[in-house]
Amino acid sequence: MGNDNQVFELMTKMYAEMQKGFKDVNDRIQATNVEVQSIKGEIQNVKNTVIKIEADHGLKFGALFDGHTQVSQKLDRIEAEVSKHDEFILKKIK
Repeated sequence: MGNDNQVFELMTKMYAEMQKGFKDVNDRIQATNVEVQSIKGEIQNVKNTVIKIEADHGLKFGALFDGHTQVSQKLDRIEAEVSKHDEFILKKIK
Protein backbone atom coordinates (compact mmCIF):
# COMPACT_ATOMS: atom_id res chain seq x y z
CA MET A 1 0.00 0.00 0.00
CA GLY A 2 2.87 2.35 0.71
CA ASN A 3 3.98 2.07 -2.87
CA ASP A 4 0.44 2.83 -4.10
CA ASN A 5 0.35 5.96 -1.94
CA GLN A 6 3.69 7.11 -3.34
CA VAL A 7 2.47 6.55 -6.92
CA PHE A 8 -0.77 8.39 -6.13
CA GLU A 9 1.10 11.32 -4.57
CA LEU A 10 3.47 11.45 -7.54
CA MET A 11 0.58 11.40 -9.99
CA THR A 12 -1.24 14.08 -7.99
CA LYS A 13 1.88 16.25 -7.99
CA MET A 14 2.40 15.70 -11.74
CA TYR A 15 -1.26 16.53 -12.40
CA ALA A 16 -0.98 19.76 -10.40
CA GLU A 17 2.21 20.73 -12.25
CA MET A 18 0.59 19.97 -15.61
CA GLN A 19 -2.46 22.05 -14.69
CA LYS A 20 -0.19 24.93 -13.70
CA GLY A 21 1.69 24.54 -17.00
CA PHE A 22 -1.57 24.54 -18.97
CA LYS A 23 -2.71 27.65 -17.10
CA ASP A 24 0.60 29.38 -17.88
CA VAL A 25 0.28 28.46 -21.56
CA ASN A 26 -3.34 29.66 -21.65
CA ASP A 27 -2.34 32.94 -20.00
CA ARG A 28 0.41 33.47 -22.56
CA ILE A 29 -1.97 32.66 -25.41
CA GLN A 30 -4.48 35.15 -24.01
CA ALA A 31 -1.79 37.83 -23.74
CA THR A 32 -0.73 37.10 -27.32
CA ASN A 33 -4.34 37.42 -28.49
CA VAL A 34 -4.61 40.81 -26.79
CA GLU A 35 -1.40 41.95 -28.50
CA VAL A 36 -2.63 40.69 -31.88
CA GLN A 37 -5.89 42.62 -31.48
CA SER A 38 -3.91 45.75 -30.60
CA ILE A 39 -1.71 45.30 -33.67
CA LYS A 40 -4.78 44.80 -35.87
CA GLY A 41 -6.15 48.11 -34.59
CA GLU A 42 -2.87 49.86 -35.32
CA ILE A 43 -2.77 48.37 -38.82
CA GLN A 44 -6.30 49.63 -39.48
CA ASN A 45 -5.25 53.11 -38.33
CA VAL A 46 -2.26 53.00 -40.69
CA LYS A 47 -4.50 51.87 -43.57
CA ASN A 48 -6.89 54.75 -42.91
CA THR A 49 -4.01 57.22 -42.80
CA VAL A 50 -2.58 55.89 -46.07
CA ILE A 51 -6.00 56.21 -47.74
CA LYS A 52 -6.24 59.86 -46.62
CA ILE A 53 -2.69 60.59 -47.81
CA GLU A 54 -3.33 58.95 -51.19
CA ALA A 55 -6.54 60.94 -51.68
CA ASP A 56 -4.85 64.20 -50.69
CA HIS A 57 -1.83 63.58 -52.90
CA GLY A 58 -4.06 62.51 -55.76
CA LEU A 59 -5.73 65.93 -55.71
CA LYS A 60 -2.38 67.71 -55.45
CA PHE A 61 -0.86 65.70 -58.30
CA GLY A 62 -3.92 66.42 -60.43
CA ALA A 63 -3.48 70.15 -59.85
CA LEU A 64 0.25 69.86 -60.51
CA PHE A 65 -0.29 68.09 -63.83
CA ASP A 66 -2.95 70.63 -64.85
CA GLY A 67 -0.47 73.41 -64.14
CA HIS A 68 2.21 71.59 -66.11
CA THR A 69 -0.16 71.25 -69.08
CA GLN A 70 -0.99 74.96 -68.97
CA VAL A 71 2.68 75.94 -68.79
CA SER A 72 3.53 73.59 -71.64
CA GLN A 73 0.76 75.03 -73.83
CA LYS A 74 1.85 78.59 -73.06
CA LEU A 75 5.47 77.67 -73.84
CA ASP A 76 4.36 76.23 -77.20
CA ARG A 77 2.57 79.51 -78.03
CA ILE A 78 5.64 81.54 -77.02
CA GLU A 79 7.91 79.34 -79.15
CA ALA A 80 5.60 79.79 -82.13
CA GLU A 81 5.62 83.57 -81.65
CA VAL A 82 9.43 83.66 -81.31
CA SER A 83 9.73 81.61 -84.50
CA LYS A 84 7.62 84.19 -86.35
CA HIS A 85 9.89 86.98 -85.09
CA ASP A 86 13.01 85.00 -86.05
CA GLU A 87 11.68 84.56 -89.59
CA PHE A 88 10.84 88.27 -89.79
CA ILE A 89 14.32 89.27 -88.55
CA LEU A 90 16.03 86.90 -90.99
CA LYS A 91 14.00 88.36 -93.89
CA LYS A 92 14.99 91.91 -92.85
CA ILE A 93 18.66 90.97 -92.67
CA LYS A 94 18.73 89.52 -96.20
